[in-house]
Order: sequence, then C-alpha cells, then structure tokens
Amino acid sequence: MFDSIKQMLGFGAPTDFTGLLERNAQIIDVRTAGEFEGGHIKGSVNIPLQILDRHLSKISKDKPVITCCASGMRSASAKRLLESKGFSEVVNGGGWAGLQMRLSK
Repeated sequence: MFDSIKQMLGFGAPTDFTGLLERNAQIIDVRTAGEFEGGHIKGSVNIPLQILDRHLSKISKDKPVITCCASGMRSASAKRLLESKGFSEVVNGGGWAGLQMRLSK
C-alpha cells in the first residue's frame, strides 16, 4: 500500500522523461490558461484540469502522456483521470518548472 502511495506522489524509481520524449510523449499542462501564459514547457499543450474530461480527444492514447501543473497536485489528479479513461501510459511530471529542468539534462 505504501508503495502505491509513494508512486502516486512521485516518489520511488526515477522516471526516464527523456526516454518518454523519444517515444513522442505528449506533455499536458493542466494549469489555467493564465498560468500557462506566464511560462510553460515548449511543445506542451494546455488543457486546464477543470475541462480535461471534455477534451480527451486532443490527447492520443497511442503515445505516452506526461502531466504537469504548478506543484504536482493537479497533474496527479489529471493522471488519475486519464488512466480512468483508458490512457495506459501516464506519468505525473509534477511542477512544470522542475519538469523543464529534468527534460533539459
């Protein structure tokens, strides 16, 4: 049980974000449009969490998905929602700024 909680919160084995991008992962930023305009990862798509369930057709189920937000809380909710809708490979990238640093390594 603790292992699943750790994974949900982003602890545990480190994620190979570079490998996911090499497999054409989609980065879905679930912050508000105003937050997104203030800075975001190049190539990411902004679909605010509040409307994510109505815009699932904009996300391919055939590619990995990386969710991000400001701190990792909304992206964790987005991950759970996407998985419940049949997306098989979804990773919570946490806060967008931290994710951007991990992607640039």
